[in-house]
Amino acid sequence: MYKSLAKHCKEFHLYIFAFDEVSYSVLKGLELENATIISLHSFENDELLSIKSTRTIAEYCWTCTPATVAYCLDNYKLPSCTYLDADLLFFADPAVLYEELEESKSVIITDHRYTPNYDQSATSGKYCVQFVYFKNDKQGRIVLNWWNDACIDWCYNRFEDNKFGDQKYLDDWCERFEGVHELQHLGGGVAPWNVQQYT
Repeated sequence: MYKSLAKHCKEFHLYIFAFDEVSYSVLKGLELENATIISLHSFENDELLSIKSTRTIAEYCWTCTPATVAYCLDNYKLPSCTYLDADLLFFADPAVLYEELEESKSVIITDHRYTPNYDQSATSGKYCVQFVYFKNDKQGRIVLNWWNDACIDWCYNRFEDNKFGDQKYLDDWCERFEGVHELQHLGGGVAPWNVQQYT
């Protein structure tokens, strides 16, 4: 992901959260010019630690998703922050994705755009937590704080009461909150479950 982003984007900085010591050591050793590596112990707070034992490793990582964004906004005084899944690959400069954002919008979410044979929206959610953008403003923080509280309360690898992990919470954001934009650019969110649409 880092290499593909560096190939297409002149200005970027990644804040990479290493969830174990081996990952932290390897990532630090790479000496990535446009990245800050953040260890788990420096990131975890009392709220996260209080529920850590109730989640599997994967569930805990999902639970931490909104908290990683909040950590970056707060500790690095960023005007905005985009959560990226580590398995993303960039084929062009992602600046085109942000160009859609109107001044009145503070959050970008990405539709799975499932093709019929791969449609899991009922259980996995309409939107994919792979590229989620937040402005560090009142509206952006309202959405981010709500998501963080929801994930602390419930974030498990199962479909239950119309919830699934950290992801299905996004389903009603366009209705629940002001300032949420659904990404329209077809180049955002290309994945095995929708690539059949690209011919």
